[in-house]
Parts: sequence; structure tokens; C-alpha cells
Amino acid sequence: MKVTRRDFGRYGLSAAALAFAPAARGADRSAQLASKIDKVLALPVLQVEALKQPLKISKVDLLLNGSHFLVRVRTVEGAEGISVAHPDAMRTTFPILIKRVAPSFIGKDARDLEKLLWELYRERDNYKWQGLPFWVCVAAVERAVLDLLGKAASKPVGDLLGGIVRREINVYRASGNRGNTPEQEIDYLKKIVAETGAKAIKFRLGGRMMYNEETTRRDKALIPLTRRTFGEAMTIYADANGSYDIPTAIRIGRLMQEHGLAFFEEPVPFDHYEETKKIADALKIPIALGEQENSLRQFRWIIENGVMRIAQPDLLYFGGMIRSIRVARIAAATGIQCTPHMSGGGLGYLYVAHFASCVPNAGPHQEYKGEEGTLPVHSETSSLKIENGMMRVPSGPGLGVSIDPDFLRSARVLTGDIV
Repeated sequence: MKVTRRDFGRYGLSAAALAFAPAARGADRSAQLASKIDKVLALPVLQVEALKQPLKISKVDLLLNGSHFLVRVRTVEGAEGISVAHPDAMRTTFPILIKRVAPSFIGKDARDLEKLLWELYRERDNYKWQGLPFWVCVAAVERAVLDLLGKAASKPVGDLLGGIVRREINVYRASGNRGNTPEQEIDYLKKIVAETGAKAIKFRLGGRMMYNEETTRRDKALIPLTRRTFGEAMTIYADANGSYDIPTAIRIGRLMQEHGLAFFEEPVPFDHYEETKKIADALKIPIALGEQENSLRQFRWIIENGVMRIAQPDLLYFGGMIRSIRVARIAAATGIQCTPHMSGGGLGYLYVAHFASCVPNAGPHQEYKGEEGTLPVHSETSSLKIENGMMRVPSGPGLGVSIDPDFLRSARVLTGDIV
């Protein structure tokens, strides 16, 4: 379907994307775009030139307190960085972190983090383990090292990852509900909007990797009801979690267009790229995709080939901030947004905030799931709360937060044995 300049304004896409619309494609355009992406990928992400002395890592510990997994990285000199790992994934995958990921950082200079990530991928054939179980462990260690580096440099991590471009981020409040009635979902959406003042929301469609008459009736009622309830000023997104086939996705997508929704996430199973491309070509509403991706090369392919117009790397599933910023750079080269997916509890909202603070094409709203109260964490420079739909990004060193020392002291250090 032809995309006009008016459509690009309506759906929040950049004018640069219009230059790469399907009508403009061809051999020259493909070669130019490939060259442009090659150049941006050749640029380093991490900027640690101000750190003149080595930061030799002496220890990488995985801690457990209740349901919370934390990674603590220490240097020979006693510097420390801490991150919170994906709680659900880590309960299953933690032996990979302990046995395959953490040892690769011992004795290495933390300033070489970007190079270490590549070496880790190759070391001991770790590339054969590629997927969520491996990358979610890498992400946890990477964030702890970034926290350490930021503290050593007395800078927030965003300054180490390209430079701060925004101090506050607008959020979209995401609902995880399915199986309720449209009226029940509206009541829930009202509640979470009232709690945060969010100017954007996201709800779920379909039945997660399936649909039937009942789920489709809910979808067809919920889409217009949400717009009528919240009015034209509310930005509305919807996520199908791979529920549909092509004809159904196109029908639902056209209903979303009719009611001015801003993106359509995972209309068909995430790895059905040809099917997703057909849907993207048939609709004006941008297709969002990427939560399940774990290959940078695959991300490049789906972006270059117009499979989606909103790139959504998950900062935990995909292996961390540095790899996700590379996705954002590929997306920027084609004029599209990179709005990360937020998974898990813990400090997921904080990592999204830091990512958006330093990525120019992060999109108008960032995902927020309302899980900020699950850890005893404090920031001197941010309330860590959503106020009037916005969150102030911590500007202190590293991740800009501190975890209650008593909570850390009472955590136990895990080994590779089963919890």
C-alpha cells in the first residue's frame, strides 16, 4: 500500500523513512543503504576514552535474594557495578551465566567491554548457544559492567553510549491482559492511566500465537472502544503476540488504522518474515517487531527489507544495551524508530529509560509495565516514578541508582548448582 507524507506524520514516522518507501527501492537504493549500514555498524558504541587507567575485573558474582537475581562485578581495586537480571529467565538460565559468561570477564579490562562481548560470543563456541538463554545472561553482566564504568567515569551510562539526548522520557503504559472482556480491559486501562498520567497505552489482541471467534470478537470491540474512551489525544498501540494469519492480520490492521492506532506489534508469529512483510505492505499502520530476535544480522535483514517500521529489541533478551544500540543505528540509517521492548520486572524500566536517553530515534513513548516497586532501590536524581506520563532518567554515575545495602548483604552468592 502506498504510504503518503500525511500517513508518516499520523503514525509518528520520520520523513527520512519516506525516502526508503517501497516505491523508491531498487538496486542502487539497496547498495547505498547497505553501505550506509556498514558504516554505522563499524563505529564503536562504547566511549570510555576519559578512563585512563585499566579496570581489571576480579570477580563476577550472581546473587539471589527472594525472587531477585543480581549481578555484581568487582575490580581488583575494589570498584563495583551492579545490575538486576531478568527474574523469570534467570531462574532457568543462571548456570549459563555462571559457567559460560562470567568466567570470560575475569582478568579483563572493563574498558574493553565492547570487544569482550564479541570475544565472549566466539569463546568456547558460545555462538552455538545463541538465543534467549545465552543473551539474557550476557545482558545482565554487560549492564553491571556499564554501571561500573559509569561510576568510574562519574557519568551516567548514556554518556558512555553515545551521549545524552534527553533527560526525560514519555512512557506508554502496557497492559498484559488477555481473556477479559473489552469493558474489563477498558476499566484496567483507565486505572493504569490514572496511576501514571500516561499519554500512550498498549493493549493485547488475539490469543497469543492463536486466535478464534471469541478472541476476534473481543479484538473488534476493543479497538474502537479504546479510541472512544480515551479520545484522539491518546496514543494507542496494540500487540498481537503472533496471533493471526495474514488475512486476519490485515483485517484487524485496517480496523486499527480506521481508529488511528499508532503501531501493530507482532501480527503473525515473529519469525514469519515473509508473512509479516505482506502485512506491512498491505497496511499503513507501522508494524512493530523484534522482541524475540537474538541475531543482529537477522535484525539488519528485516529492517533492510521493510519487514517492519518499528524495531523492538528487548534490552534483556537481546543481550544488552550495546547490541540494542547497534539495532537502533541500523534503524536510523533507514529512517525508522527503535523503541525497545521491556520484559521482566526488577529494573527493566530503568534500562529502557537509559537506552532512550541516548538513542535519538528511540520513538515518542517507551514501554512501562508498572513494576518499579519490586526492589529496594533509590536514586538521588530521579523519583523513578512515572509522573504526568514521564520519567526522569537518573543522571548519577553509572545506572544512577543504589540498591539497599542490607538487601545486598542478605543475598546469597550462587554457584552453578540448581537453586
